[in-house]
Amino acid sequence: MSDDPLAVTPRLGLGTMGIDDADRIAAAIETGYRHLDTAQIYENEAVVGRGVERASVERADLSLATKVWADSLAPDDVLASTRESLSELGVGYVDLLYVHRPIDTYDPEATLPAFDRLREEGRVRAVGVSNFDAEQVAAAREILDAPLAANQVEMHPLYQQDALLADAQRHGYALVAYSPLAQGEVFDVPEVREIAEKHGATPAQVSLAWLAGKDNVVPIPRSASDDHLRENLAALDLELDAADVAKIESIDREQKLFE
Repeated sequence: MSDDPLAVTPRLGLGTMGIDDADRIAAAIETGYRHLDTAQIYENEAVVGRGVERASVERADLSLATKVWADSLAPDDVLASTRESLSELGVGYVDLLYVHRPIDTYDPEATLPAFDRLREEGRVRAVGVSNFDAEQVAAAREILDAPLAANQVEMHPLYQQDALLADAQRHGYALVAYSPLAQGEVFDVPEVREIAEKHGATPAQVSLAWLAGKDNVVPIPRSASDDHLRENLAALDLELDAADVAKIESIDREQKLFE
């Protein structure tokens, strides 16, 4: 097991919320995705597990992430619900286990040691948090014995998360970007469209390339078709120049989609 917390987050992953077809998961793996992100609240861990089983890629070559929902963050519930997640996924461990949201039953001093215990037992390779602000991340880092591997947050050209990105780069964890296409809103952003036309790319690829080009950022787009699976993955081959990046970062609009 690598001591580098970033080792469990390849440069681009697949968000699986809403995916209920195991063949879609298997197709993503065959296309080249190696990081799969699910959650207890998505109610599709079994679907993801069946997709992993159907694919030709070895389990050890994949990075699987899931999240403990807010009603299961008391210590005993963390342990019990994670065992259930592993059973649903059909695996002996997950590469990354998140606190899904710091609400409801979340108590840093009680919750996080349970995550450390799962890592010590080998059921979890790395520990992450999700939807945490910088102050909450700092508190978690103080309590955890394990290095913090990731903070998963909404991030896209219309919600750029500069402060959290600086914190992630300063402390060596990944900022995992969910909804990296702003649920399709980036397709109609003039700056993004102009850059896409310049490079003969799609607006989706521009948004993903902008995110993946940043140190410590890992976008996890969803995809509803094989064509989009390939299109999104090809964003890693798109090189934006400094003018492109400056144009995106000058967008005078902020739109947060999730509270």
